[in-house]
Amino acid sequence: MKRVMIIGAGKIGETAAFLFQQSGDYQVTLADSNETLLNKVSANVRKVLLDVNDATALTTTLQEQEMVLSACPFFLNVKIATAAAQANTHYFDLTEDVATTNAIREIARTANVSFMPQCGLAPGFISIAAYDIAKQFDTLDAVRLRVGALPQFPTNSLMYNLTWSTDGLINEYCNPCDAIHEGERKEVMPMEGYERFALDGVEYEAFNTSGGLGALAEILDKKVYNLDYKTVRYPGHCQLMKILLNELKLNKKRAVLKEIMEDSIPFTPQDVVLVFVSVSGTVNGRSVQRSYSRKIYNQHIQGKDFTAIQLTTAGAACAVIDLHAKGKLPATGFIRQEDVAFADLTANRFATYYN
Repeated sequence: MKRVMIIGAGKIGETAAFLFQQSGDYQVTLADSNETLLNKVSANVRKVLLDVNDATALTTTLQEQEMVLSACPFFLNVKIATAAAQANTHYFDLTEDVATTNAIREIARTANVSFMPQCGLAPGFISIAAYDIAKQFDTLDAVRLRVGALPQFPTNSLMYNLTWSTDGLINEYCNPCDAIHEGERKEVMPMEGYERFALDGVEYEAFNTSGGLGALAEILDKKVYNLDYKTVRYPGHCQLMKILLNELKLNKKRAVLKEIMEDSIPFTPQDVVLVFVSVSGTVNGRSVQRSYSRKIYNQHIQGKDFTAIQLTTAGAACAVIDLHAKGKLPATGFIRQEDVAFADLTANRFATYYN
């Protein structure tokens, strides 16, 4: 059995631990610095009290593991990746933060094991799907990625409920966004690039957010005319968030914004994840557009309820770790999400929730 440690006993970490444990092929250890949070986890896995700020304890603990998945906030991941390099433990995470990913890429340059950040839904699954479609074209005009983690039954003015990491959400809303516009790679502002569209008869809005492209802008630089990633919400959300972020200047007071959001916006277990990719270009001299679309809902599995964002995020991460364990990904160095074959990913047992 492969030994895997998951650091972070929140909703995504708990789900990943459950999925690995249910497979019967992994010896799972779940670690967190919050003993109360660990004790709430019902999955039948080994639990360890661990503070990632204690570099010695972290490295020592990781030496017992073959692989580690960080399900922690993005600002802790460099510490975990550094310890993983010292412990010769393969490293995976869920970060959407570009600076964190770049730092981990540097760590991977001299390490003896592999490092694969951005293993969740977006970045992660969405960029693997988009790159798979893009490779089917002779020339590329536009590659558009759209993802939304939404409440099924919104009732507040923001038309939104918290479904995952508040730190990650704020980071996406406030940081610059990678894009390719008219053939030039550039940074664009978050919350801009507003658009409206409909899918299955439901109206949505979408706007720029940070981190969702993964390495696609790097890979498709000079190969595509337009490339962008946008977050999907129900109409009205973007304008209200821009008032909070820009006019009230809470984008410069992120700790205050986090406190407000977690105090005022309820969590909902009834959610839906929307995934949409559209690629246009030429195939055999003909103008063609190809798309990929999914809606994934919360589910009841093996006696437990899971949100859609839990299953899509943890499922994608578990799937790429499983592919790595089976020798389908490099054993050393930095691994991009786009190095994963989409057919392998969707055929994997942990990614069945996308199907």
